[in-house]
Amino acid sequence: MGHRAGVQTVESIVRSASEKGISFLSLYAFSSENWKRPIDEINGLISLFRIYFKSKAEELRENDVRIRFAGRRQYFPSDLIDIMGQAEETTRYCNKMQLILCLNYGGRQEIIDAIERLLSDTSSGKDMNISEDTFRDYLYLPDVPDPDLIIRTSGELRLSNFWLWQSSYSEFYFTDVLWPDFNEDEFDRALGSYNKRNRRYGSV
Repeated sequence: MGHRAGVQTVESIVRSASEKGISFLSLYAFSSENWKRPIDEINGLISLFRIYFKSKAEELRENDVRIRFAGRRQYFPSDLIDIMGQAEETTRYCNKMQLILCLNYGGRQEIIDAIERLLSDTSSGKDMNISEDTFRDYLYLPDVPDPDLIIRTSGELRLSNFWLWQSSYSEFYFTDVLWPDFNEDEFDRALGSYNKRNRRYGSV
């Protein structure tokens, strides 16, 4: 029931973010560590993913929201992988906002996967000068900009392996509110806090 309530929160926050003109919204839906949870809970989450992605893709398209996924999707059941691909294709040309769902995602795993792809290219004879920009090209979604703000709910004070490469200069907002209870008012508080900050990126 908590996960079902969490899905309702997703719908509310996606709608609010789109109305506020936010271009990119990333949600950490299932981490690479979540496989350690009880099997009944995992199966329940996967069933929710099936229902949500299949039923909401057209609604997202109508609202000009593109859905994308970050993570090792190959570990999910084949039918869910197909549904994810169909949702991406349905919303491919939407450009008001990009909704990025991190599924079976881990920041360390993303960096390892990027290194493996980079090494594969260099071993095949591709000549490159490795820099932060070239390394970014090997991340899951290299065209997505680094997050300006990361909101951490539920009273936790850690990143939990989320966007490790991308969060170097992100602003953080921590709240004790649980995700199922995170509503538009809480979202506005987080954005209000962010808007008062002076981002220096290492300068004076």
